[in-house]
Amino acid sequence: MFDTPLKEHEAKVDWSLISALAGLMLIGAFFVASATSGNESSSSPAWYNQAWLRQIVWYALGMAAAAAVCLVDYRVWARWSLVIYWGTVLLLGAVLIPGIGSTHGWGARRWIDLGPLGFQPSEFAKLALILALANFLSRPRDELQTPGTFWKAIGMMTLPFVLVFKEPDLGSALILIPITLTMLYVAGVPKRHINRLIGSAGVLIALLLVDILFAPPQWQIKLEDYQRRRLLVYFGQDGVPAGASAEQRQKARREMRNYSYNVDQALISVGSGGIWGKGWRNGTQNALGYLPPAVAHNDFIFSVIAEEKGFVGSVVVLALFSVVLFSGIRIAGQARDRLGNLLAVGVVAMLFSHVFINVGMNIRLMPVTGLPLPLLSYGGSSVLSSLIATGIWQNVFLYRRAY
Repeated sequence: MFDTPLKEHEAKVDWSLISALAGLMLIGAFFVASATSGNESSSSPAWYNQAWLRQIVWYALGMAAAAAVCLVDYRVWARWSLVIYWGTVLLLGAVLIPGIGSTHGWGARRWIDLGPLGFQPSEFAKLALILALANFLSRPRDELQTPGTFWKAIGMMTLPFVLVFKEPDLGSALILIPITLTMLYVAGVPKRHINRLIGSAGVLIALLLVDILFAPPQWQIKLEDYQRRRLLVYFGQDGVPAGASAEQRQKARREMRNYSYNVDQALISVGSGGIWGKGWRNGTQNALGYLPPAVAHNDFIFSVIAEEKGFVGSVVVLALFSVVLFSGIRIAGQARDRLGNLLAVGVVAMLFSHVFINVGMNIRLMPVTGLPLPLLSYGGSSVLSSLIATGIWQNVFLYRRAY
């Protein structure tokens, strides 16, 4: 299975990566417990049914899955990449079928329930795309220069993008774009193709924003109401036509204050933590319910950490993520072949996008998209996907070229 066996003195585990992941999981368990303490105290669930314990169980399952990934050389996984890709596409299609896909009361059909457990295929679609693209792009460099190769890669991204967007899960769908563009760039696809695509996408996004923010309602592109409201909140618009009456404007402003409530409270949480924070489980925004319990332990877990551990705690979290991401970049540089390099780069792009967007929406630099913060936000599918992704890194590190 190995082309070049590792020398005995070479490390088989990237301990800096493992240590940073352990630190993030420890923080995640503590702050999921803190974020759900007020909500759970009122219902008094059994100890074995509390969110923090379920999160630890997901950590254990994720570490087991990551270890299983490492048992087989990543090149063997790559041979099965198309099977994994198309299997994931079928799951993304199945989740849209009533009776198979579930909304879990959130409106969007994103989950498939297996007895008491539910999982989100969109989380695993990112990994399937990384594996399929890495295998597809690790071909002779002269083939990468052809436009056909570029557009086939874009097509591989577009199919899961459309299916995830239809759930609707715009945040997870958008993550597929930086993954694909980063892998195309690193693979050596001509920059002119990538630049043209980015330029065209930029023009389309600009036109979409102009349409949403300024066009009359009858001319606007159809979006889900919550998606349009999130963009209006981000840009500080009330969405009222120019000819609206004073009463209509006043009503629209009240509605927008309601829509922006979560974002405003998250920003207050971050700012109120100061340097050292208010102490674990002493955050008033969370404890008093200003930061809604439904989102405090997942989308806005960073706000809970910032309020309770302040600027110092926030820096510790970002430092741990930096160690994780730079470990991934280093592993990509040490990969024995282009396949391993592309796998590692794809995972870096995925995790970086999650961290950047989630932290950005907590401090109002990015619109709310519902993307979880890897390993910290509560949720089984996100935890499993993140740990399997780091398992791919460890696989590439384990089977790297010996020097």
